[in-house]
Amino acid sequence: MNIDQFQSSLEEKGISLSPGQLDQFERYFEILVEWNEKMNLTAITDKEEVYLKHFYDSISAAFFIDFTDVKTICDVGAGAGFPSIPLKICFPHLHITIVDSLNKRISFLNYLSKELGLENTHFYHDRAETFGKKKEHRESYDLVTARAVARMSVLSELCLPLVKKGGYFVAMKASNANEELTVGKKAVSTLGGQTEKVFSFFLPEEESERNIVKIKKVKETPNKYPRKPGTPNKLPLE
Repeated sequence: MNIDQFQSSLEEKGISLSPGQLDQFERYFEILVEWNEKMNLTAITDKEEVYLKHFYDSISAAFFIDFTDVKTICDVGAGAGFPSIPLKICFPHLHITIVDSLNKRISFLNYLSKELGLENTHFYHDRAETFGKKKEHRESYDLVTARAVARMSVLSELCLPLVKKGGYFVAMKASNANEELTVGKKAVSTLGGQTEKVFSFFLPEEESERNIVKIKKVKETPNKYPRKPGTPNKLPLE
Protein backbone atom coordinates (compact mmCIF):
# COMPACT_ATOMS: atom_id res chain seq x y z
CA MET A 1 0.00 0.00 0.00
CA ASN A 2 1.68 3.21 -1.14
CA ILE A 3 1.03 6.57 0.52
CA ASP A 4 -1.59 7.65 -2.04
CA GLN A 5 -3.48 4.37 -1.60
CA PHE A 6 -3.19 4.72 2.18
CA GLN A 7 -4.66 8.22 2.05
CA SER A 8 -7.48 7.37 -0.37
CA SER A 9 -8.39 4.11 1.45
CA LEU A 10 -8.77 6.05 4.71
CA GLU A 11 -10.71 8.79 2.91
CA GLU A 12 -13.20 6.12 1.77
CA LYS A 13 -13.73 5.26 5.44
CA GLY A 14 -14.34 8.92 6.34
CA ILE A 15 -10.86 9.60 7.76
CA SER A 16 -9.21 12.59 6.09
CA LEU A 17 -5.52 13.22 6.73
CA SER A 18 -3.90 16.64 6.45
CA PRO A 19 -0.44 17.08 4.85
CA GLY A 20 0.93 17.42 8.41
CA GLN A 21 -0.58 14.10 9.47
CA LEU A 22 0.81 12.40 6.36
CA ASP A 23 4.23 13.83 7.24
CA GLN A 24 3.89 12.31 10.73
CA PHE A 25 3.25 8.86 9.24
CA GLU A 26 6.23 9.29 6.91
CA ARG A 27 8.48 10.25 9.84
CA TYR A 28 7.06 7.37 11.90
CA PHE A 29 8.14 4.96 9.17
CA GLU A 30 11.65 6.47 9.03
CA ILE A 31 12.13 6.28 12.83
CA LEU A 32 10.76 2.73 12.98
CA VAL A 33 13.25 1.50 10.36
CA GLU A 34 16.13 3.48 11.91
CA TRP A 35 15.54 2.10 15.43
CA ASN A 36 14.81 -1.38 14.13
CA GLU A 37 18.48 -1.67 13.17
CA LYS A 38 19.40 -1.31 16.84
CA MET A 39 16.58 -3.31 18.44
CA ASN A 40 13.90 -5.75 17.34
CA LEU A 41 10.69 -3.72 16.91
CA THR A 42 9.17 -5.35 13.83
CA ALA A 43 9.88 -7.99 11.21
CA ILE A 44 8.12 -5.76 8.65
CA THR A 45 10.30 -2.96 7.27
CA ASP A 46 9.23 -2.71 3.62
CA LYS A 47 7.54 0.69 3.28
CA GLU A 48 4.36 -0.46 1.53
CA GLU A 49 3.99 -3.33 3.99
CA VAL A 50 4.46 -1.04 7.00
CA TYR A 51 1.75 1.27 5.64
CA LEU A 52 -0.63 -1.66 5.13
CA LYS A 53 0.13 -4.08 7.96
CA HIS A 54 0.99 -1.59 10.69
CA PHE A 55 -0.50 1.84 9.93
CA TYR A 56 -3.69 0.97 8.04
CA ASP A 57 -4.29 -2.15 10.13
CA SER A 58 -3.98 -0.12 13.37
CA ILE A 59 -6.41 2.54 12.16
CA SER A 60 -8.96 -0.10 11.11
CA ALA A 61 -10.39 -0.07 14.65
CA ALA A 62 -11.78 3.39 13.80
CA PHE A 63 -13.82 1.94 10.91
CA PHE A 64 -16.10 0.32 13.50
CA ILE A 65 -15.65 2.42 16.66
CA ASP A 66 -16.33 6.14 16.84
CA PHE A 67 -13.12 7.61 18.25
CA THR A 68 -14.55 11.14 18.29
CA ASP A 69 -16.47 9.99 21.41
CA VAL A 70 -13.36 8.57 23.09
CA LYS A 71 -10.92 10.65 25.12
CA THR A 72 -8.61 8.28 27.03
CA ILE A 73 -7.03 5.13 25.58
CA CYS A 74 -4.72 2.59 27.18
CA ASP A 75 -2.82 0.33 24.80
CA VAL A 76 -1.52 -2.88 26.39
CA GLY A 77 1.69 -4.34 24.96
CA ALA A 78 1.85 -1.86 22.09
CA GLY A 79 5.42 -2.73 21.10
CA ALA A 80 6.34 -0.18 18.43
CA GLY A 81 3.16 1.81 19.11
CA PHE A 82 0.48 -0.21 17.34
CA PRO A 83 -2.43 0.47 17.24
CA SER A 84 -2.50 3.56 19.48
CA ILE A 85 0.09 5.84 17.83
CA PRO A 86 -1.46 5.64 14.32
CA LEU A 87 -4.86 6.29 15.97
CA LYS A 88 -3.39 9.27 17.84
CA ILE A 89 -2.05 10.75 14.59
CA CYS A 90 -5.52 10.44 13.00
CA PHE A 91 -7.38 11.66 16.10
CA PRO A 92 -5.09 14.20 17.85
CA HIS A 93 -7.60 14.82 20.69
CA LEU A 94 -6.92 11.36 22.12
CA HIS A 95 -5.00 10.98 25.39
CA ILE A 96 -2.86 7.88 24.90
CA THR A 97 -1.28 5.66 27.56
CA ILE A 98 0.91 2.75 26.52
CA VAL A 99 2.11 0.05 28.91
CA ASP A 100 4.85 -2.32 27.74
CA SER A 101 7.10 -4.73 29.62
CA LEU A 102 10.26 -3.89 27.64
CA ASN A 103 12.06 -0.69 28.63
CA LYS A 104 13.83 -0.46 25.25
CA ARG A 105 10.46 -0.14 23.54
CA ILE A 106 9.44 2.60 25.97
CA SER A 107 12.63 4.51 25.03
CA PHE A 108 11.67 4.19 21.36
CA LEU A 109 8.11 5.42 22.05
CA ASN A 110 9.34 8.44 24.03
CA TYR A 111 11.67 9.40 21.20
CA LEU A 112 8.98 8.80 18.56
CA SER A 113 6.41 10.88 20.43
CA LYS A 114 8.80 13.84 20.73
CA GLU A 115 9.85 13.61 17.07
CA LEU A 116 6.22 13.52 15.88
CA GLY A 117 5.19 16.34 18.24
CA LEU A 118 2.50 14.24 19.92
CA GLU A 119 0.86 15.69 23.03
CA ASN A 120 -0.94 13.83 25.82
CA THR A 121 0.99 10.59 25.35
CA HIS A 122 2.26 8.63 28.36
CA PHE A 123 4.44 5.54 28.32
CA TYR A 124 4.92 3.11 31.21
CA HIS A 125 7.47 0.34 31.60
CA ASP A 126 5.38 -2.22 33.49
CA ARG A 127 3.63 -5.57 33.31
CA ALA A 128 -0.08 -5.26 32.54
CA GLU A 129 -0.85 -7.39 35.61
CA THR A 130 0.76 -4.90 38.03
CA PHE A 131 -0.32 -1.83 36.05
CA GLY A 132 -3.97 -2.92 36.31
CA LYS A 133 -3.72 -2.94 40.10
CA LYS A 134 -2.60 0.69 40.37
CA LYS A 135 -5.34 3.00 41.64
CA GLU A 136 -4.52 5.82 39.24
CA HIS A 137 -4.99 3.54 36.23
CA ARG A 138 -7.47 0.87 37.32
CA GLU A 139 -10.92 1.31 35.76
CA SER A 140 -10.02 4.78 34.49
CA TYR A 141 -9.88 4.50 30.66
CA ASP A 142 -12.67 5.06 28.12
CA LEU A 143 -11.15 2.44 25.87
CA VAL A 144 -8.43 -0.18 26.31
CA THR A 145 -6.98 -1.88 23.28
CA ALA A 146 -4.49 -4.59 22.40
CA ARG A 147 -3.40 -5.90 19.03
CA ALA A 148 -2.87 -9.67 18.83
CA VAL A 149 -0.93 -9.77 22.12
CA ALA A 150 -2.43 -13.00 23.54
CA ARG A 151 -5.55 -15.11 23.29
CA MET A 152 -8.84 -13.58 24.49
CA SER A 153 -9.01 -15.42 27.84
CA VAL A 154 -5.60 -14.00 28.78
CA LEU A 155 -6.05 -10.61 27.12
CA SER A 156 -9.32 -9.97 28.95
CA GLU A 157 -7.56 -10.27 32.31
CA LEU A 158 -4.81 -7.86 31.23
CA CYS A 159 -7.16 -5.26 29.72
CA LEU A 160 -10.63 -5.27 31.33
CA PRO A 161 -9.40 -4.18 34.81
CA LEU A 162 -8.23 -0.91 33.18
CA VAL A 163 -11.56 -0.10 31.49
CA LYS A 164 -13.97 2.23 33.29
CA LYS A 165 -17.53 1.00 33.76
CA GLY A 166 -19.43 1.89 30.58
CA GLY A 167 -16.18 1.95 28.59
CA TYR A 168 -14.86 -0.57 26.08
CA PHE A 169 -12.16 -3.15 25.62
CA VAL A 170 -11.32 -3.45 21.91
CA ALA A 171 -9.20 -6.43 20.88
CA MET A 172 -7.69 -6.48 17.40
CA LYS A 173 -7.28 -10.04 16.22
CA ALA A 174 -6.43 -11.90 13.02
CA SER A 175 -8.46 -15.07 12.39
CA ASN A 176 -9.97 -17.40 15.06
CA ALA A 177 -11.49 -14.50 17.03
CA ASN A 178 -14.88 -16.20 17.47
CA GLU A 179 -13.22 -19.42 18.56
CA GLU A 180 -11.09 -17.50 21.08
CA LEU A 181 -14.18 -15.70 22.36
CA THR A 182 -16.02 -18.98 22.93
CA VAL A 183 -13.09 -20.25 25.04
CA GLY A 184 -12.71 -16.85 26.73
CA LYS A 185 -16.41 -16.34 27.54
CA LYS A 186 -15.91 -17.11 31.24
CA ALA A 187 -12.98 -14.65 31.48
CA VAL A 188 -14.93 -11.81 29.83
CA SER A 189 -17.92 -12.12 32.16
CA THR A 190 -15.84 -12.80 35.33
CA LEU A 191 -13.88 -9.59 34.69
CA GLY A 192 -16.98 -7.44 34.17
CA GLY A 193 -17.25 -7.46 30.39
CA GLN A 194 -19.95 -8.28 27.89
CA THR A 195 -19.16 -8.97 24.23
CA GLU A 196 -21.09 -6.49 22.12
CA LYS A 197 -19.95 -7.29 18.60
CA VAL A 198 -17.21 -8.84 16.47
CA PHE A 199 -16.51 -6.90 13.28
CA SER A 200 -14.80 -8.93 10.55
CA PHE A 201 -13.12 -7.64 7.40
CA PHE A 202 -10.22 -8.38 5.08
CA LEU A 203 -7.08 -6.32 4.88
CA PRO A 204 -6.83 -4.79 1.38
CA GLU A 205 -4.39 -6.23 -1.15
CA GLU A 206 -3.33 -9.32 0.78
CA GLU A 207 -6.93 -10.22 1.74
CA SER A 208 -6.03 -11.56 5.20
CA GLU A 209 -8.79 -11.81 7.79
CA ARG A 210 -9.05 -9.26 10.60
CA ASN A 211 -11.46 -9.08 13.54
CA ILE A 212 -12.25 -6.18 15.86
CA VAL A 213 -13.77 -7.49 19.10
CA LYS A 214 -15.81 -4.88 21.00
CA ILE A 215 -16.47 -5.69 24.66
CA LYS A 216 -18.40 -3.34 26.95
CA LYS A 217 -17.46 -3.03 30.63
CA VAL A 218 -20.79 -3.59 32.37
CA LYS A 219 -19.64 -4.14 35.95
CA GLU A 220 -16.54 -3.57 38.06
CA THR A 221 -13.69 -6.07 37.91
CA PRO A 222 -13.31 -8.06 41.17
CA ASN A 223 -10.31 -6.84 43.20
CA LYS A 224 -8.38 -10.09 42.89
CA TYR A 225 -7.88 -9.51 39.15
CA PRO A 226 -5.51 -9.21 37.43
CA ARG A 227 -3.59 -11.96 39.19
CA LYS A 228 0.20 -12.02 39.64
CA PRO A 229 2.45 -11.50 36.57
CA GLY A 230 2.53 -14.63 34.45
CA THR A 231 -0.51 -16.26 36.11
CA PRO A 232 -3.12 -15.23 33.49
CA ASN A 233 -0.98 -16.89 30.83
CA LYS A 234 -0.26 -20.05 32.83
CA LEU A 235 -3.77 -20.45 34.28
CA PRO A 236 -6.20 -18.61 32.00
CA LEU A 237 -9.81 -18.14 33.10
CA GLU A 238 -11.35 -20.77 30.82
